[in-house]
Amino acid sequence: MNQILSTSRAILAESDPAIAKLLQAEAHRLADGLELIASENVASPAVLAALSSVLSNKYAEGYPGKRYYGGCECVDEVETLAIERAMQLYGADHVNVQPHSGAQANQAVFLSCLKPGDAILGMNLSHGGHLTHGSPVNMSGLVYKADFYGVRESDGRLDYDEVRRVAHATKPRLIIAGASAYPRVIDFAAFREIANEVGALLLVDMAHIAGLVAAGVHPSPIPFADFVTTTTHKTLRGPRGGIIMCRAEYAKAIDKAVFPGTQGGPLMHVIGAKAVAFGEALTPEFKTYAEMVVANAKTLAAHLSERGIKIVSGGTDNHLMLIDLRESPLSGKDAEERLGRIGLTVNKNTVPGETRKPMVTSGIRIGTPAITTRGLKPTDMKELAESIYCALQESEGQMEHAKGLVTRLCQKYPLYDGVFASAGYSVPRV
Repeated sequence: MNQILSTSRAILAESDPAIAKLLQAEAHRLADGLELIASENVASPAVLAALSSVLSNKYAEGYPGKRYYGGCECVDEVETLAIERAMQLYGADHVNVQPHSGAQANQAVFLSCLKPGDAILGMNLSHGGHLTHGSPVNMSGLVYKADFYGVRESDGRLDYDEVRRVAHATKPRLIIAGASAYPRVIDFAAFREIANEVGALLLVDMAHIAGLVAAGVHPSPIPFADFVTTTTHKTLRGPRGGIIMCRAEYAKAIDKAVFPGTQGGPLMHVIGAKAVAFGEALTPEFKTYAEMVVANAKTLAAHLSERGIKIVSGGTDNHLMLIDLRESPLSGKDAEERLGRIGLTVNKNTVPGETRKPMVTSGIRIGTPAITTRGLKPTDMKELAESIYCALQESEGQMEHAKGLVTRLCQKYPLYDGVFASAGYSVPRV
């Protein structure tokens, strides 16, 4: 596999040196800094190999055994393996592995059970929700009548009493649980109870915590939800893509909503990579990895708090945390830029009680999936917290110190010795 990947890099370098140079530059960027964006990770060489495979050549509209194209014998087996492994991983009645993204997975669920103008209830975007949960700038908010629940201002945690109150007031057809920036365990049983009270269907978007759920580090929504969507990257550490899981009674509606409802031919090379990632997630090593993701996040949040940095909800139960900068002269945009200068990649993010514009924000989101893949451990989080703290100060001397800490961690856990070396990239020492 390594030889094939190395050969493909050489071919690309000869045929399109401009793109090859940019790929190499991205490999350098990842190797020379630490990736702290909560929704990003580093896929394995096996996943990357499937993504760069001959499966990319094949059209396969339809489903295994029922295709609109000939020559699908092999891709039928690939997709069947992906489905079987996902079912084993999560215990779902039915799995559709074709969605190109988490957003498209959500859109297919909406199409399967909603009509335009139906009421939906999702988490407030500025409180940690997602665009596809009813935001007025997204099709979910343009096509459907969206209402929202949020977190308590006092402690930054989901207010299930408010969820119940809003649900009873709005009588939604669909309640959406899940978030893109919520650092605590979600009580899926409470959401099921509320959905039952108002006669609503329940969709859980577990895109961020899918790997943690697979490893048993976060409670599973499968026993409680009618539909579960997820991306296949983030904590699951696979290729960028999506899947839908549902109760058996909704299987036909979901499959129809995906194809031909919301997309055409599936991306078979991505489905192959999903199958590889699901296989990896079934191993004991992945459970150890997911446990370390959470341990790193908890430890990092604690060290940041010790330095006086305000963490939304006071800490984390999963892979991410939100730094609240509402009382700081720095905006989220400022903080993202400062951390980028020392080699830490993060993203600006809204926080509960947000007062700044969405492209400025009053917070930053930090996650540990990618640095855990790289090898960092809880014992390294004190040094990482110090680098973040120093970068957020005003002194240029502090910035130099912070950059040195990041460089030392990169040298201690070189990415080129792991994923990129075995994937055929040449990344020199930082």
